[in-house]
Amino acid sequence: MLLSLLSCAGKAGAQTVAVKSDLLTGSMLASPNLGVELKLSERFTLEAGFHYNPFPAGGDRRWKHWFVQPELRYWMCQPYGGHFFGANLMYGVYNVAKARLPFGLFKGVRSERYEGDFTGVGISYGYHFILSPRWGLETSIGVGFLHTRYERYRCAHCGEKTGKRKQEFSCPDQGGNIHSVHDKIATRIITTAN
Repeated sequence: MLLSLLSCAGKAGAQTVAVKSDLLTGSMLASPNLGVELKLSERFTLEAGFHYNPFPAGGDRRWKHWFVQPELRYWMCQPYGGHFFGANLMYGVYNVAKARLPFGLFKGVRSERYEGDFTGVGISYGYHFILSPRWGLETSIGVGFLHTRYERYRCAHCGEKTGKRKQEFSCPDQGGNIHSVHDKIATRIITTAN
């Protein structure tokens, strides 16, 4: 299915379009995702990545979420080739229980369920390797600041609320896609239409 989507990449007026998938974050979060990047000028592009995981994690564990992360990128040479810097926004919703999260986030999530949303901002640096006229490989790393509001529940399936809280933190955040409360060293396979 992804290959058929990639083969449909085409021009949007005078803008070049790239269709991409964040393989590293997708595999780490079991989060199917898709991104689209539009060329705005000779040095700027706008990317929007969307991650969605409606699938149960198995047993009492939960790892359901969706999030979107638009990013404005400045390219040092040309769009879709070489070094770039980015600034991104993030918004997402999650429902997680009995999981082990990186960076010590939500330590109680191993015994309780956390349900909430998050907003954030981040910056990134990356490099796009041109593999062929229509294929590329991109890597990026970034850091972000997240604000989350959540409610805690006693167990993964029951509705007894045990509290609610707001929390802010800095964390790795890939600059182009998720990217969010988890990791942010991302690798994507990209196709570009000329």
